[in-house]
Amino acid sequence: MDGDDRDEPPADTGGYGFPRALWRTMDKHPPPGAHHLRRWRSPLRGPWLTSVLGLVLLITLPVVIITGLLSYIAYGPQFGQAIPVDVGLLKLPTFNWPTDPSWLYRLTQGLHVGLGLILIPVILAKLWSVIPRFFSWPPSRSLAQLLERLSLIMLVGGILFEIVTGVLNIQYDYIFGFSFYTAHYFGAWVFIAGFLVHLAIKLPKMWAGLRSLPFRQVLATSTAETWPEPTDPDGLVAVDPAPATMSRRGALLLVGSGAVFMAVITAGQTIGGFTRHLALLLPRGRDLGNGPNDFEVNKTFAASLIDPRATGDAWRLTLTGGPRAVVLDRAALLAMTQHTATLPIACVEGWSSTQRWTGVPLRNLAVLAGVPNPVSAYVRSLERYGFNQATLQANQVSAQDSLLALKVNGADLSPDHGYPARIIVPALPGVHSTKWVTTIDFRAG
Repeated sequence: MDGDDRDEPPADTGGYGFPRALWRTMDKHPPPGAHHLRRWRSPLRGPWLTSVLGLVLLITLPVVIITGLLSYIAYGPQFGQAIPVDVGLLKLPTFNWPTDPSWLYRLTQGLHVGLGLILIPVILAKLWSVIPRFFSWPPSRSLAQLLERLSLIMLVGGILFEIVTGVLNIQYDYIFGFSFYTAHYFGAWVFIAGFLVHLAIKLPKMWAGLRSLPFRQVLATSTAETWPEPTDPDGLVAVDPAPATMSRRGALLLVGSGAVFMAVITAGQTIGGFTRHLALLLPRGRDLGNGPNDFEVNKTFAASLIDPRATGDAWRLTLTGGPRAVVLDRAALLAMTQHTATLPIACVEGWSSTQRWTGVPLRNLAVLAGVPNPVSAYVRSLERYGFNQATLQANQVSAQDSLLALKVNGADLSPDHGYPARIIVPALPGVHSTKWVTTIDFRAG
């Protein structure tokens, strides 16, 4: 699809889509930095290595993209509680996020964050393999090349932006000064557009690159026997290659080892068990409780700025939506039929924790409020700032294991985990598992 960057254009003004005089002027007056092209002398660069890395990303990046978009839908954009709220033409078709299986959001968001982090070494290796293309001059000699360059800017810029902001988000470090959720959403669409255009342009070349060297032969080739590939039209192969210091097999092993290392230090907060202690790259949620409450806390009671007296004996739960408001204290809730369910809390940052929760089913509270078949439920918290409210769908209210939890692992909730009461719903994003609940408004439609 690309012309040969080393060929002279035709003598007319058509050819590559640019006047010959303009092309020659650009060729004779390269910008500062274009001379760096000759510094990239690794004999490993070439269509084969670039194509192998591209194939890995072609298989895995769609998983990251789809799970990220599913996370947006899970937040309930139909209720105006997904961020960003107004996305214009980028609005996704919404549906009622399911409550079965209970680990659905844990899986989708764990894949999105975990796989995104695991792919960082592969992405960096892919950028290394094509870095000569960033210094080629003129930048474009045909409309096809211009389209490729534009897609490359969107692809590379988009994915680097998503990686940097995503890693900072899971570190709880918002040094960039803008809304992570809004920027990450729109940045994702810039990347998706670049990814699709670049795929359409490069897929035939990737296939040809994969076939240029037999995979078994590459795996059997030592460093001493590693030679540059034949000169390619895209300029990936070095003009003046240096002797190999690593085989292509070694390069793949290095990249693969980096990906495994990333998995080891990140996957534990989704998988759980003993692997949780290895999750060094996901420190958010490491503020734990005590005893039965000894699991991740995303936001502490102190950080919520709630007056401690509001969660004491004076606390009341108000149920609305029916003919009259129903007001209950914690003793009245404990006297009601209790249900216990083992459910995960899964956070947008990728960590999750599964615990045994006990409380009053939300559907029982809906009946008590006089709205036996609500279309939604609006939950409010005592928390002053942040995510102090959430709207639940009809299926999230009616699910058997959807609870106003009063206890966890047989003990009262700690203040950090939402005492006196919190929402627990199967497959619900953790941010909507509202803590320190004060009112539930069941809506009939």
